Amino acid sequence: MDLAEIWRVMRRRWYVLLPGLLITAALTAAVYLLVPVEYRSQSTVTLLNSKKATVAFDGNPFLSTQASLTGMADGLARNLNSDDSKADLKALGVTGVHEAKIADNALGPYMWLSVVGTDPAAVLKSDEILTTYAEKRLLEFQNQQSVTPDAMIRMATIVPPQKPEAQTKARLQFLVMAGVLGFVLSLVATFFAEARRRRRSPPGRHRPAPGEDGEAGEPAAGDAGDPTATLRMSVAHPAGSGAAGSRTAGSP
Repeated sequence: MDLAEIWRVMRRRWYVLLPGLLITAALTAAVYLLVPVEYRSQSTVTLLNSKKATVAFDGNPFLSTQASLTGMADGLARNLNSDDSKADLKALGVTGVHEAKIADNALGPYMWLSVVGTDPAAVLKSDEILTTYAEKRLLEFQNQQSVTPDAMIRMATIVPPQKPEAQTKARLQFLVMAGVLGFVLSLVATFFAEARRRRRSPPGRHRPAPGEDGEAGEPAAGDAGDPTATLRMSVAHPAGSGAAGSRTAGSP
């Protein structure tokens, strides 16, 4: 089946295709209205060495880095993603979904703290709460181990919580899925109706006319073996008709 035949079928069964396309349009519009736009805010923090460990660097924590800081950042991120931390953050007013992880391609103990939700103002506020809570959890870990203040790992905010940005990828995927699925189902229904129509047609309804599948004056392939084929040809082309008949009539 080529494109021309597909177009002819769609044109013949428009009464099946058109309702399907209208339903697809309605479904796509419903997805557009029901699936909200999500917003994302993110901050970047880093862990710094203790005051005691930076004495040799004139107190500059950015000149003193240790592998243990990255391990601590990973442990802190796991704790912030735990169920207990989720409950604490919810009680503090965090809405939406939050995530803490080691920053991609980080060369040190850098962490990304992000919140995703549908209300931009609430997302920004939640990310601010998450950033403050992360520093609090870091201090709690060390207090539980009775670490002296001068030896405690510190946290610094490199990038504060940013203005929430719209995340349209998921919504766009749902819209495309709804549109493609509705269009495909409409085509399937159209060709199904065409197939049923052809099965119900009488066997000889679409038989080609004499001479359509072969040369003029010869019975069609479907009439081979039909005893009435010669009679039909004789009636269709009586003797003396056409050019031969004209020559006979004009001869002396």
